[in-house]
Amino acid sequence: MRERVAPPVTKNQRIELLCEDLSSQGAGIGHFEGYTLFVPGLLPSERGLVQVVKVGKQYGYGKLIEVRAASSERRTPFCTAFPQCGGWLLQHMSYEAQLRWKQQHVYELLRRVGGVPLTEWPSIRGMEEGERLHYRNKAQFPVRMEDGHLCAGFFAPRSHRLIPLTQCLIQSEASNRLLTPLLTFLEQLGVTAYDETTGEGLLRHILIRDGRRSGEVLVCLVINGRELPEEPRIVSFLMERGVTSVSINVNSSCTNVILGEKTRIIGGKNAIEEEIGPLTFTISPTSFFQVNPIQTERLYQAAMEMAELTGTEVVWDAYCGAGTISLFLAQKAKQVYGVEVVEAAVRNAWENAAKNEMDNVEFFVGKAEQVIPEHFRRTGIRPDVIVVDPPRAGCDEALLHTILEMKPDRMVYVSCDPGTLARDLRFLRKGGMEVRTVRCIDMFPETGHVETVCLLSNTQSKKKESYITLDVEMADYYRIKNEGKNSTT
Repeated sequence: MRERVAPPVTKNQRIELLCEDLSSQGAGIGHFEGYTLFVPGLLPSERGLVQVVKVGKQYGYGKLIEVRAASSERRTPFCTAFPQCGGWLLQHMSYEAQLRWKQQHVYELLRRVGGVPLTEWPSIRGMEEGERLHYRNKAQFPVRMEDGHLCAGFFAPRSHRLIPLTQCLIQSEASNRLLTPLLTFLEQLGVTAYDETTGEGLLRHILIRDGRRSGEVLVCLVINGRELPEEPRIVSFLMERGVTSVSINVNSSCTNVILGEKTRIIGGKNAIEEEIGPLTFTISPTSFFQVNPIQTERLYQAAMEMAELTGTEVVWDAYCGAGTISLFLAQKAKQVYGVEVVEAAVRNAWENAAKNEMDNVEFFVGKAEQVIPEHFRRTGIRPDVIVVDPPRAGCDEALLHTILEMKPDRMVYVSCDPGTLARDLRFLRKGGMEVRTVRCIDMFPETGHVETVCLLSNTQSKKKESYITLDVEMADYYRIKNEGKNSTT
């Protein structure tokens, strides 16, 4: 039995550390006598004085005390709460360097974990300078009591220690405008904040969502109880300040999950609307909707381009949520089927289809790995294209098996986590899928997160075409393509 070796550092010890890379969360990574330390605020190639704050068996965490050799990519953070607030941990890094690191991060994971034979970094679509502030259309503020007053903000990294904020440059201007006056008003009504250590108190979170193009605003108050005092007065207060929809969500569970199962509208509309491209979508307090509307349009456009739709294809959208990608694809597909396990999301999908007057879409409640093959057995309709946009955990392995069995001509994989994407691509490649194109979309500037879109082709598809690069006029391209389709050889 191997003898355990104690870590070479102890808590509160101060050491000099060279940063070698960044974690997926944006923290600096360095090694001290072979021991891995994660240090928020330290950039690659920088040397810093670090105080060890947590020691584990395999790795630990440090606090940056002083930068002793700074990177040329270091910049002054724009938020006064940095680095105490855990929301935007790359503010100290130039935006150009952020984009390069994200490209490299995806490239290395897809090659090392996924075995994808990439020869160059994938392209990345960043945000313009004037787009990168106030880009989020959704804010979820935890609420606590501080010195006898209601306070809201965000948690410090790896903790539930609240960093009070009155303004956030990433959140929407609507949420910044509403937060402080709302807290003051609720405090005047005698509302107390939830205490997660005792389970006492009423107000847990304030959720604010806005439609950038519609101008509509939704406020949802998450409470540890059935009702708030003076609910009609709260509604009037918010409506006078331009809020479109006011709701209460009940969450009495001892959990880190923000929203409970029951939501009731107490004022205004049941939901708000947002436009992405030419389409209009309904957003309720519990709906999944991308938080960066500018980049969402670019993301969906990339997915549609990769799907290579001509108007004849049958498309399945697994993890379809409220049908946002489904409806985008339906603009150019013959028929789109969406499947989602959350029944409320499917109801929203049908509503969004009706709102946009689209009759070439159909939605199902259930697991994609069950619904798609059952639909094929019943109808004989095999998908030409399958699109997946799974949660951070990636695709269920049963769904990956189903995709390989259905043998679509193409698959578009939209991912919010390059690590699980790489894992799933390895599985799909072993099953006969070939990665053709990889693009990155920077949905979350100032963070370590990146969205990735991949196009895969089925090497075993009977419809598979041979792809070569030709320098031809567009008219000749379509003539050659049509001749290929009409050929019997």
